[in-house]
Amino acid sequence: MTVIKINAISVPAESGDELARRFAARAGAVDNTDGFEGFELLKPTDERTTWLVVTRWRDEASFEAWLHSPAFLHGHRSVAGHGSGPHHGPVGVSSELWSYEIAGGSAG
Repeated sequence: MTVIKINAISVPAESGDELARRFAARAGAVDNTDGFEGFELLKPTDERTTWLVVTRWRDEASFEAWLHSPAFLHGHRSVAGHGSGPHHGPVGVSSELWSYEIAGGSAG
């Protein structure tokens, strides 16, 4: 059964473009992970400053295996001292991980 993991990241309004840039730089990094089904980065289009990182996984075990993998650690290490942009270190000021499973919908 597909599980959905949503990382809700609160980002200062002036840092949203940096968050998007960082995700774009790592595009595809998780694509070949066993059990990974898809990913979207959702940018708020209103006054909110919370961005959503939505991932879909075959099952909870696949997500947990990735979470404890060297690939996860590499992708989520501190970027302090790296890069040439104005932001070093974390862009978000807080984050929350939400977990869901698909309970209904349509084929689209």
